[in-house]
Amino acid sequence: MSAYLLVLLAIVSRVAPHPAWMNFTAVGGSLLYFGARRPAWQIAVPAALFAGSDYYLTVHVYNYPFVVQGYLLTWLWYAGAGLLGAWRLKGRPGAGRVIGASLLASTSFFAMSNFSVWAGSSMYPHTAAGLAACYAAGLPFYRNDILSTLVVAGLAFGSAQLAPRLVEARKGTLAQLRFR
Repeated sequence: MSAYLLVLLAIVSRVAPHPAWMNFTAVGGSLLYFGARRPAWQIAVPAALFAGSDYYLTVHVYNYPFVVQGYLLTWLWYAGAGLLGAWRLKGRPGAGRVIGASLLASTSFFAMSNFSVWAGSSMYPHTAAGLAACYAAGLPFYRNDILSTLVVAGLAFGSAQLAPRLVEARKGTLAQLRFR
């Protein structure tokens, strides 16, 4: 259940009004956590929910026409990030694995999304310099994506590891108090 709740919080982090400089979303971290906690076939659920939020943001917030072809790679990335969580983090979410998966998720999204913008639009010339300019323009978003993915995944996996220990510690403290 907590994996679904985190996905819903991630959707809220995307659609809730926030200053442009903030650009902090829980998408990557929630997909990694979902993949690690739920059966792989269920990854279609958060992917579909994030696709729905893409539609909502494009049409109702940014007032752009919605073109499905512009989102297909992003939607595949949603599924891929969830599968990355299933592949690298299911049953063994150590700190190093969570950090590595978070960096891989953020980097793959940065590489894929910026290449798609460069290849599929006329915003940048279709040259090596245009591709470099497109990636350079995406660096602030990349930095924020790395930070948000690390924070969300770290909190999600860390709290899942810490909660049982806190419960056990509390039980031990209560047992000690009863014997005094």
